[in-house]
Amino acid sequence: MKKTKIVATLGPATASEDMIEKLINEGVDVFRFNFSHGEHKIHKENLQKVRNVSEKLNKHVAILQDLSGPKIRIGEVKEPFNVSYGETIKIVKEEVIGTKEKITINHPEILDKLKKGDMLYIADGLIRLEVIDVDNEGVTAKVLVGGVISSRKGVNFPKVKLDISSLTEKDIKDIEFGIKEGIDIIALSFVKTPEDILKAKEIIKSYGGDQPLFAKIEKHEAVENIEGIIDVSDGIIVARGDLGVEIEMEKVPVIQKMIIKKCNEAGKPVITATQMLTSMLNSPRPTRAEVSDIANAVLDGTDAVMLSDETAVGKYPVEAVQVMKKTIIETENIYNFHREYESIKDKTQSIAYSATKLSQRLSAKAIVAFTKSGRTVINVSKFRPKAPILAITYDIKTFRRLNIVWGVKPYMIIDKGKNSEELLCHFVNKAYKEDFKPDDVVITLVGFVGGVTGSTSIIRVLDREDINYMLKEEC
Repeated sequence: MKKTKIVATLGPATASEDMIEKLINEGVDVFRFNFSHGEHKIHKENLQKVRNVSEKLNKHVAILQDLSGPKIRIGEVKEPFNVSYGETIKIVKEEVIGTKEKITINHPEILDKLKKGDMLYIADGLIRLEVIDVDNEGVTAKVLVGGVISSRKGVNFPKVKLDISSLTEKDIKDIEFGIKEGIDIIALSFVKTPEDILKAKEIIKSYGGDQPLFAKIEKHEAVENIEGIIDVSDGIIVARGDLGVEIEMEKVPVIQKMIIKKCNEAGKPVITATQMLTSMLNSPRPTRAEVSDIANAVLDGTDAVMLSDETAVGKYPVEAVQVMKKTIIETENIYNFHREYESIKDKTQSIAYSATKLSQRLSAKAIVAFTKSGRTVINVSKFRPKAPILAITYDIKTFRRLNIVWGVKPYMIIDKGKNSEELLCHFVNKAYKEDFKPDDVVITLVGFVGGVTGSTSIIRVLDREDINYMLKEEC
């Protein structure tokens, strides 16, 4: 069993039930729905396809809603045109059909914040401009690195602090849709401050949702505020695409490692994303550097690695997932299991830590956690035990959401309201008839009051004598 999870973006290349089934069978744990593209009708149809296949395979994968956020883009251009080094182009506040002389952007108010010497990057940094003049119309920029400019290309303003909210009107409508349709996890794009996350959480709550909210780190302000953002978020996505344009590219690997380390210490799931297997858009084989990139993210401690265009529009989506899975499994052969931290925050983390140490000393086959909210399981995952973590819950929402957490296998859905002895008996009568041998030792975590969040207080070691007794009992 691989412990690092795989997130795959659903798109035109993979939006059939047949392809979804293949991807799940190859190891996809979470499907990302990119709300920068597609109408609600299409997303609803795709969501139902994932649920249908999950039911068929009895593997309830999660769905992550990736909000589009305030992506700054060039306005409409009459026809694509090339700009070369040394040429100038005017970027104006007025809405115009763009030409080689004059273009506009979808957030023209940003132009008031620019000054001489500021940089503009277009198309993920492929085209680079420097502001040489500012006036009431907008700015004039000199081309430093040329390329083709066309409609709707993304624009970045590195090191310029922008006042645009991370949450757009479109995002709010998408959140309402996602909650109504039962999306499992929500990701907020272009986060800058902890307040962005708190505002989004209030909106989720106002629509009756309780979905975990992940912060996408792709702005230089987010890096500056990373500790506060991690503290209020339910998880983090290291979005290396825009991040690599916002800051110097050579700093991205170091920032990636720093963020993963801080997330591990905080016990928050973290996803590493963008361009992990870009060459497989058109090739059945990856580059060696791409495989090394995945392996290093795994060794850093990421909970999950993400495929974007590779599975959304690529020619080899199944092969890309296969490569990712093989690389994860091979890398985990040298993984640094059983992590130690200087401080442990509370009772539940202390119990989780003790369970992982017991599993190591007793060579346990699994750590079995009974959980309502998923917090117990996430706490166990923080310490990266070698034994698989089996999650048992009565809540299908929690069951699906735990697919994003390192080392966790959502194992069993039980009836609500049972006491700890009944819970253990139900687990034993399933697991030891289907997946375990009588001599297999497991470490179990249960609450004194079954089904109450935060009540996990009992560690119990189940050995052969316990197993034989429970197998004779009627649960």
